[in-house]
Amino acid sequence: MTIPIFYSISDDFTKYAAVSLNSLVKHTDPNKDYTVYFLNQDLSSKHQKALSDLSSSNVHVKFFHIDDQLVQPIQNRKENFLRADFFTMSIFYRLFIPELFPEYDKVIYIDSDTIVNDDLAKLYNSELGDNLFAACTDSSIQYVDKMIKYIKNVLALDPKKYINSGMLVMNARAFRAEHFIDHFMTLLEKYHFDCIAPDQDYLNEIGEGRILHLNPRWDAMPNENTEPLTNPGLIHYNLFFKPWHFANVQYAQYFWDSAKQTQFFDELKNELNNYTDDERAADREKLDHMLAKEDKTEQDPNNWAKVKKREAVTL
Repeated sequence: MTIPIFYSISDDFTKYAAVSLNSLVKHTDPNKDYTVYFLNQDLSSKHQKALSDLSSSNVHVKFFHIDDQLVQPIQNRKENFLRADFFTMSIFYRLFIPELFPEYDKVIYIDSDTIVNDDLAKLYNSELGDNLFAACTDSSIQYVDKMIKYIKNVLALDPKKYINSGMLVMNARAFRAEHFIDHFMTLLEKYHFDCIAPDQDYLNEIGEGRILHLNPRWDAMPNENTEPLTNPGLIHYNLFFKPWHFANVQYAQYFWDSAKQTQFFDELKNELNNYTDDERAADREKLDHMLAKEDKTEQDPNNWAKVKKREAVTL
């Protein structure tokens, strides 16, 4: 038996994904087998080789091309912009994994801006029961008043139960049996919900009441309001503050310890050193831009909270 682990990336994110993959390989159990898939639409052969070169005797790296027709209904429109900033199709790939890989009843998905600091087999062994997926509460937004207001008033969800979709253990069998992707597409095409975190909001809404909340060490995120966890299992450099752009990000050393073992170390160091203060200020302004969306979405007659008063959105 192999443990299936999925990333979804665009070509320009390869160097960060390589650092994540390297950390994953270093923390595997030599007595277990792992298969890592990179879902993509534009990954160059050069970058595929760079990622393949990080495989090992028990970690197999594969690539899966996402067909345009599959994701055609997900349009490049403002409602689907990630963090109200830009459109990236790759954030939606994770939702299709159960249908694309019917041979698996359970899968792990992780974002590329992550570092693995423990064996993901432990995560895979999570007992999902009737839950659709397991994930961690989104700790990055718990001290952001506008996001709390957005989750309460626009999504009509409990912020303490609102999960981050950067790490998922998916009950693929249940996704297929209950036609998750059909339900997602129906909601998307009918309402085009205006979202701050599109794929994440849909997962929280459709999965409400059937989400297994995991120990926060499996999605530890830098947060200026809290102390870092002492033994994170997976670190997720969420939002805009990446260690390759900011020198003093929480958990940065984990990233650089893995990065220096890859061919991209010098390139990543140069990226950090050449990133300007103006660019860092612009990154911080993006957070304000993201939060400004809350006021508009609260007035939307077809926001999640108002639609949920008329019909069920959960499976």
